[in-house]
Amino acid sequence: MAEENVLTGFWSLWTWIISVGLILSFLYLLHFAKRIKGSDSPDRKMHHTFDGIEEYDNPMPKWWLMLFYGTIFWGLGYLAVYPMGNSQGLSGITNISRLEADQQAHQEKYGPIFEKHAAVPVEELANNEEAVKIGRRLFLNSCAVCHGQDARGGYGFPNLTDNDWLYGGAGDTIKTTIMGGRQGMMPAWGESLGEDGVNDVANYVLTLSGREDADKEAAARGKELFSNCAACHGPDGKGNQMLGAPNLTDNTWLYGGTLQRVKHTIRNGRSGKMPAHQDLLGEQKVHILAAYIYSLSNK
Repeated sequence: MAEENVLTGFWSLWTWIISVGLILSFLYLLHFAKRIKGSDSPDRKMHHTFDGIEEYDNPMPKWWLMLFYGTIFWGLGYLAVYPMGNSQGLSGITNISRLEADQQAHQEKYGPIFEKHAAVPVEELANNEEAVKIGRRLFLNSCAVCHGQDARGGYGFPNLTDNDWLYGGAGDTIKTTIMGGRQGMMPAWGESLGEDGVNDVANYVLTLSGREDADKEAAARGKELFSNCAACHGPDGKGNQMLGAPNLTDNTWLYGGTLQRVKHTIRNGRSGKMPAHQDLLGEQKVHILAAYIYSLSNK
């Protein structure tokens, strides 16, 4: 994995050339600026005024100039000692060797902990305080960007703290979801149903969760059209976790539960994807992460 992500060959050399070129250009800039003769009078102004402050035509302080030169030579020295890519510098250390050393130290320190927790079932591990703390850190690093730091989700991202699971909330199922990811797809029905049909089905769907704000006459017509949806959501609208089809009777809405939102979903369909984390985290870390997520909805 490390060798795939490091700069090698042409790009390593090209980046090194650009870096050295920029540093040398700064050196030339200082040399060029020193050749420009300034004013002999310490009170001569440059006629640059900002907020009542005028700029004097005075040379740069020597301490500042020496500091600038120092950073230039330090940069050149750093590139010589620690070159880019997988090339060895004067230090004899490469980027890959340093990365591999850090990874090895990490594995030696935390590997036994991950291995110990991975042998415990997810449901049982959810009661382990140490594992839950580790799982929370993994969650914040890998999952919070979509599901939020409190795991309550957002528009299009499921709330992980309730008991409404698209694919099931058992420990092994959560682990499978994290390992392999999920691909949700609801087809668009706008063309086949027409706008009136979309409105009728949307009102019927609202009645499934006991909503009183639905148009009863439209809902009655939509009940017959709901047969198009029953293949995934079931004839009673309770969903199908094998397909990831949501339960429409619990008033929990992934994309919003207003009439307009529901109509938009029916009319245009939805497509949601959760990325797989198996290669990113590894099975042992995913196991601990699954235990943390399980603990959120099973206090």
